[in-house]
Amino acid sequence: MAKRKTKFVCQECGYESPKWMGKCPGCHQWNTLVEEASITGGSRHVFQTNSSGAAKPEKITAIKSEKEPRMETDMPELNRVLGGGIVPGSLVLIGGDPGIGKSTLLLQVSAQVANKSLPVLYISGEESSRQTKLRAERLGIQSDELYVLSETNLQDVLTQIEEIDPKLVIIDSIQTIFKEDVTSAPGSVSQVRECTSQLMRIAKSKGIPIFIVGHVTKEGSIAGPRLLEHMVDSVLYFEGERHHTFRILRSVKNRFGSTHEMGIFEMKEKGLEEVLNPSEIFLEERSQGAAGSIVVASMEGTRPVLVEIQALISPTSFGNPRRMATGLDNSRVPLLMAVLEKRAGLLLQNQDAYIKVAGGVKLDEPAIDLAVAISIASSFRDQVSNGNDVVVGEVGLTGEVRRVARIEQRVQEAAKLGFKRVIIPQKNLDGWTPPASIQVVGVRTVQEAMQVTLGDR
Repeated sequence: MAKRKTKFVCQECGYESPKWMGKCPGCHQWNTLVEEASITGGSRHVFQTNSSGAAKPEKITAIKSEKEPRMETDMPELNRVLGGGIVPGSLVLIGGDPGIGKSTLLLQVSAQVANKSLPVLYISGEESSRQTKLRAERLGIQSDELYVLSETNLQDVLTQIEEIDPKLVIIDSIQTIFKEDVTSAPGSVSQVRECTSQLMRIAKSKGIPIFIVGHVTKEGSIAGPRLLEHMVDSVLYFEGERHHTFRILRSVKNRFGSTHEMGIFEMKEKGLEEVLNPSEIFLEERSQGAAGSIVVASMEGTRPVLVEIQALISPTSFGNPRRMATGLDNSRVPLLMAVLEKRAGLLLQNQDAYIKVAGGVKLDEPAIDLAVAISIASSFRDQVSNGNDVVVGEVGLTGEVRRVARIEQRVQEAAKLGFKRVIIPQKNLDGWTPPASIQVVGVRTVQEAMQVTLGDR
């Protein structure tokens, strides 16, 4: 007989302990260990031999490789983020803040697949079927192949999957699903881990793509054990401010495509609509003739996006000047200001600095360093840069401008939107031919870039 005993599991990271502790040794959070029941003993696991039908190892040269068929939706932006479409048998995790539009997006995707005469099972553990119907009516969704189930018991969910045999399953959300033989509450580490593991086996064995919604913590990461992100095939984050209409779907893990891909949507009355040219949207409200403004070409996965970086430098009223950044790493601002002060002779130690990426986009690649530095210098000098310039480059601590990746795509995007000049690292000039409609200028140092964009003063 199996023997029941208790253990304490951290609800943040999944760390297990035989006794309660105030501080988790794994994630160093306080009061996160919760008592859960575990089963030990019972029958042992017996390894199967080859004669009983177990899988045998194969030579990698003898394995036949086949291109994965993909189920394309009517949203090219979603197809881009997923790597070309939905892969059969894949398990996709979508996280995002409450009210950001995760359920709306997945309900629209379900309707698009169902309109192709493919059965879709939408399982809502947080809303009743009537509430889901009200959202569907608002979005104009009517399809006989879209099945809605309001259920939280995993066994009942699996039974309906067997009966309907859908081509797509939506679980909204995984924190509400529970397994009866796991004694902990729904949403706990044990429940989330076991339910996800069961869904993963169903997806792989039957070839059914499954999308699961995950709640996020106040820090913005997906709630539950970190193991959850390792188990799934793709992890998508739905980002954006609830007070703005634009939403960004970003992939941070994808076994079937490129990571850090980005899809942009706009929330409207009839649901989410795609933004097919995000660079034009981000630059449509750009102020002309304003000091501290510069355009940078950033790569989001395989897509170049032009965004505006704004800087405001003003004398401080306090003993310690403030350094604030929105849309980029906050620690990068004082680093670049130190480079400008040491290598370019700008006296910034008594200046407050406020840096913002316009449009609500978050940039994290080193190629935006030079644009941030130029915007800071432009605001400090109160000198307007050329409105037809695009700046790209990584800045080192000695003031040098280092090469960046995918320079051809960045320059082509700038030329497509009508910019006349792009400033890039000198090392990126070799090995390719720029478009004839745009001038490409190579620079070696931050000082040289300032002379090109702002002129001597």
